[in-house]
Amino acid sequence: MRNDRDGRPAARTMAAQAVYSGAATIDRSAFLLRVYGHLLGAVAVFVLIETWLFQTGAAYDLARKMLGVNWMLVLGGFMVAGWLARGLASRAEGLGTQYAGLLLYVVAQAVIFVPLLVLAEYQAGGGVIGSAALLTLIGFTGLTLIVFQTRRDFSFLRGILGWGGILALVAIAGGVFFGWNLGTWFSVAMIGFAGAAILYDTSKIIHSWPDDRYVGAALEIFASVALMFWYILRLLSSRR
Repeated sequence: MRNDRDGRPAARTMAAQAVYSGAATIDRSAFLLRVYGHLLGAVAVFVLIETWLFQTGAAYDLARKMLGVNWMLVLGGFMVAGWLARGLASRAEGLGTQYAGLLLYVVAQAVIFVPLLVLAEYQAGGGVIGSAALLTLIGFTGLTLIVFQTRRDFSFLRGILGWGGILALVAIAGGVFFGWNLGTWFSVAMIGFAGAAILYDTSKIIHSWPDDRYVGAALEIFASVALMFWYILRLLSSRR
């Protein structure tokens, strides 16, 4: 269609594009609010479960049973659970499946965390748990702001995270079978790994995650936050 002398058809097209772009921005903003709202909900459920376990005394019985096995197996289980969570988050399409996956993963993480929390309470004092939570919040907030402010695509970290995860599992297996001492530097490396995972997850959520999978997106980023909290708590506990 040829433009009129005053350019009205072109102006209409530009106006339509602006309206469409504005609607897409609103939809994406709503998606992001849902993602982080569900992330906050997942953290709240995790805290409530841990509070209940400790108040009823079930945490101490559970910790004794879990510490009866090789502690490296618990670390390996934590890593594998994170990978399974990401797989579920990336495949689930129905909201029911996403909610089921998020709830099951939060409950599983609450159970896995029990021995570490009990050890931190006895060996380093209850204050170290709050310190670890605060440092995790600061780290997560800072990394999230980096992605939102720069809008950079961190998808290139996918391969690095894959290799890093395999190396971490090899190190944990070495601890199980050969008695390798995974001390301070392993915790520091895993905190860095978790930070890279948060950058990757946040970038993916902003740029490419489907709008109808906000629960699954919250599950994936919760897995990375839990990983960071785990190794910060492990590091602080070992230094007391």
